[in-house]
Amino acid sequence: MAKVFNYISESFTELKSNVTWSPWSEVQRYTIIVAIFAILFSLATWGVDSVFGEFLGMFYKWAKA
Repeated sequence: MAKVFNYISESFTELKSNVTWSPWSEVQRYTIIVAIFAILFSLATWGVDSVFGEFLGMFYKWAKA
């Protein structure tokens, strides 16, 4: 258990002293960009799924007839 505690303690020390963090304004800007692209990608995925769903529905109707 001491090894786990030591590992966590060293990890926090590493994060505090050796990691260079981006400025808060830059992090906010990139977060907004990522959120916009995630929304656009999900809408594109939904659109393609809808088109393929309609196409398969028409195909199965045609094949059933």
